[in-house]
Amino acid sequence: MDHSMHSDMGHGDMGHGDMDMGGKCNMNMLFTWSSENLCIVFRSWHITGPFSFIFSLIAIVILAAGYEGVRSATRKYEIAHAQRLSAFLSTTTTTGDAEIADPIIANGLADTIPQTHHESSPLLVGRANKAALVRKGKLITAALYAIQVFYSFFIMLLFMTYNGQVMIAVAVGAFVGYLAFSEGTPAEKTIACH
Repeated sequence: MDHSMHSDMGHGDMGHGDMDMGGKCNMNMLFTWSSENLCIVFRSWHITGPFSFIFSLIAIVILAAGYEGVRSATRKYEIAHAQRLSAFLSTTTTTGDAEIADPIIANGLADTIPQTHHESSPLLVGRANKAALVRKGKLITAALYAIQVFYSFFIMLLFMTYNGQVMIAVAVGAFVGYLAFSEGTPAEKTIACH
């Protein structure tokens, strides 16, 4: 068996080489305050000095605050969708009954024509529109939920650098985001990752 291609690899190198242009990412599994060779989530998000570290902390604060913005946008969409459904139901019920009843009453035929709805009744069209509105709302709500879950796991990965400053930046971002986007909502959390 030829082992010549393995002779240049260091222990644990796995043959990938040093792909981040000169520095290795420091992967901590214990809490640390050191930012030396710190890579945040991606190998390309490598801290090379104090400026890049400060810029990264600011970016993390903005990212964490953005998560609260996404949650706020989702809440607003859910409220607006519920209002659209409510308005649609009250408009369809009122308009549908009036459109069918008014011509009958106006022609004096109320007693002679049975009160049944035909296949082209606005109420049946209203049901189809309501179902489409409900489906659309459910799809958009599900997409917003998926974005929230993805976003929260990304923030969890930021936290799992085990770097004290990065953890504090995540908490500051959550604080800033809550101040900016909370609009009186309770501070309780439903997703455990953030």
